[in-house]
Amino acid sequence: MELAILAENLKNGVYNEKLRKLYGDNKIESAKARYLKAVENFESLYGNRDIEIISVPGRSEILGNHTDHNHGCVLAAAINLDVIAVVSKSLIPGGRKSHIRIQSEGFDPDDVDISNTENLASAEREKFTSSAIIRGTCNRFVELGHEIGGFDAYTVSDVLKGSGLSSSAAFEILVGFILNYLYNEDKITPLEIAQIGQYAENNYFGKPCGLMDQTACSVGGFVAIDFKNPAEPAVEKLDFDLTKSGYSLCIVSPGGSHDNLNQEYADIRKEMEQVAAYFGKEVLRDVDKAEFNNNIDKLRQLYGDRAILRSMHYFAENIRVRAGADALKDGNFEGFLQLITSSGNSSFKYLQNLYVPKEPQSQGLPLALALSEEILVNKQAAARVHGGGFAGTIQAFIPKRFVGEYFEKIRPIFGEDSCLELFVRNDGAVVVM
Repeated sequence: MELAILAENLKNGVYNEKLRKLYGDNKIESAKARYLKAVENFESLYGNRDIEIISVPGRSEILGNHTDHNHGCVLAAAINLDVIAVVSKSLIPGGRKSHIRIQSEGFDPDDVDISNTENLASAEREKFTSSAIIRGTCNRFVELGHEIGGFDAYTVSDVLKGSGLSSSAAFEILVGFILNYLYNEDKITPLEIAQIGQYAENNYFGKPCGLMDQTACSVGGFVAIDFKNPAEPAVEKLDFDLTKSGYSLCIVSPGGSHDNLNQEYADIRKEMEQVAAYFGKEVLRDVDKAEFNNNIDKLRQLYGDRAILRSMHYFAENIRVRAGADALKDGNFEGFLQLITSSGNSSFKYLQNLYVPKEPQSQGLPLALALSEEILVNKQAAARVHGGGFAGTIQAFIPKRFVGEYFEKIRPIFGEDSCLELFVRNDGAVVVM
């Protein structure tokens, strides 16, 4: 659509219903202002063009803490924080397959030459950059027989970095979704786009992530994922509307940095896989729980107690994920909340990913959970560590009528910007207008 017409339609409320679905009743006007600013910035960079506006949500891990990397089960959800892109096919001379240019608000621009297959090879100098994601996505598209092409985009994200809400996965899905929409007639499935995003992050960006984040961002809504076969995970989108439950999904960030935590995350996976290797398996998913129980004495001697405790968390968490999905499908929200609490307790006691042992004075996540338990006592709420842990955020499901009180007591301790009230949006990656 022509840029000026789209902007005028935005102002006149033509897209209000779409914005309501993505952001909620009280965010329509702020969403319109955000979109209009993005359109203006696109025009100042690239001129007056025919454009599309695309939205990709962040995600929240609901159940399944550190299970996906050992081929386990997870329950995740798309949220109403997102990355949006104003995008148009490239007009750079030299043909449609020449360049992808993305200017993300607050970051240096990306300009990736995709004119030939030699340009799609991984480059060491690009690791941990958004250009690596773009190049890796294009390379995987070509390997799978899909079309690629140039485009220009301006992006804005309110998915907070380091919050455990998957800003990186949202960007990966955005790049794949744009290529699918502009050059592949929207034929590539959301799951395949998620797998392409994971490929780019693993092989080009340089982070050995699982597939949960990308799948939740791409599919939308509450989604149960079983990674028993990680090449073809079983994905079930659940029919559950959190807004009708009377609850809000709240995220609290007590501070702390994810810097220098790569080893802490890697150790969780390594210890689980050490236990699996004892039984001749690569991952815990393939280990018989009864056989595990019968060999705990030998496992202690070889790998120590923490590896056993983390494995115990894994086995129980998989069961909780399945039970949580069933509870949502049955409308049993009370049972769902009990599972959230149980998951949080298991992460604290067995998985042990709430603080770094060598930094015992920094325990923001346990403190946030302890305060939440005290503030929310007898309020039918539930809280747990959110995402990878060690730093970052906690998650709480709170009756809407108590959210204000909860934030009033939490913010003086962790800061005015420490709390977010979210809802689960049903749409994954989508063309908004």
